Amino acid sequence: MKSNNDVIIIGGGIIGLACAHYLIEKNVSVRIIEQDVIGSGASHGNCGLLYFSDVIPLCEPGAVRHEIYKTIRGTSSLYIKPRLDINLILWLLKFAGHCTQTHMNAGAAAKNEILRYSLSLFDTLFSQYTLDCDFEKKGTLILFKNKKHFKGYHTKNAFLEKYGFGATPLGRDEARKLEPAIHEEMAGAWYHKFIWHLRPDMLVDAWKNLLIKKGLIVEEKCKLTNFHIVQGKIKSVNTIKGQYKADTFILATGAWAPDMEKQLNLKIPVQPGKGYSITMERPDQSCDIPCYLYEKNIVVTPWKTGYRLGGTMEFSGFSDTLNKKRLARLISGAKQYLIPSTGDPVIEEWTGLRPMTHDDLPIIGRSPEQDNLFIATGHGMLGLTLATGTGKLVCDMICNGKAQIDPAPFSMNRF
Repeated sequence: MKSNNDVIIIGGGIIGLACAHYLIEKNVSVRIIEQDVIGSGASHGNCGLLYFSDVIPLCEPGAVRHEIYKTIRGTSSLYIKPRLDINLILWLLKFAGHCTQTHMNAGAAAKNEILRYSLSLFDTLFSQYTLDCDFEKKGTLILFKNKKHFKGYHTKNAFLEKYGFGATPLGRDEARKLEPAIHEEMAGAWYHKFIWHLRPDMLVDAWKNLLIKKGLIVEEKCKLTNFHIVQGKIKSVNTIKGQYKADTFILATGAWAPDMEKQLNLKIPVQPGKGYSITMERPDQSCDIPCYLYEKNIVVTPWKTGYRLGGTMEFSGFSDTLNKKRLARLISGAKQYLIPSTGDPVIEEWTGLRPMTHDDLPIIGRSPEQDNLFIATGHGMLGLTLATGTGKLVCDMICNGKAQIDPAPFSMNRF
């Protein structure tokens, strides 16, 4: 039996680190158990946007019809690998069932609450600590090639304005004045000031090192094998490195959370949504402001230390295979919007799995089966953005029994 801790966090991604941060601030003894290395999953290769204005759920009205239309035209960033997967089929049906105005309104209200909470906490985090991660508050440009799409964004923006996250429309010339790297063929752009950016792999390294200095214990290459549960309470976890005991446990394993379902007698409706990115040296005269290429669903993020193209959504199970065609679409898509669109040399080609829920809300809260287990997963494409809000929410529930924002919309009980 290894030494006892107050809290064991299973999963060493950005969510696990954020939970550890706020617990350690409360003088809680924390150990992270990670099956690979800290930050090796989706926390490593995402595009580093802190997308605080992303209040509208993916399952908005018309989302399914829109994607079918784009798939027929061959322009969709979504790919579903043909196979018989009952869990995925049920997930997709439930996603389609949530594409209603009622859910959009309720989901946006819930997301707005935790997004604003996370924004405030990130501001505090970066004011209190020096975390070298190329963090900048330059906003983000959403670029449009199609005039109809550009004008149609007014409807979405009107919805965002209700939450104080409205963007500023820019004609082609205005947009190119702000960002000269934009192609002349653009129809226009919308500027979102509440989408900041940083380099996620650098943040993970800097945050991990800070927390280790503050007492965090990290167990890497430490795959969990099973839980020791007695009368509805987890007593310890068994791993390939041995057994670890704690008073409280947090499951923050991202897309791999469903692997624990049977042992915990839970149903965690998370599907792995594969994303891709290419990291390269920053090109000469590259864009200075991150850009979201609307028709291609591609993000272009310039950092002081590099340059990344990322995007796509692929439902192909837990495969970690790099599909070169998907990577090539990132490059060809970027060329249609920016000059120059790529840098040389390419530093890394990456793919990772995002934990997707069918209602596009994260799962945060106490397990309905084990009273000393808390779940923190299902953040979709907002894991980085919601890290601070999630970490503080979980910490407050553990330490205080209550939180500063309402956790009910994120509870397991909604399933």
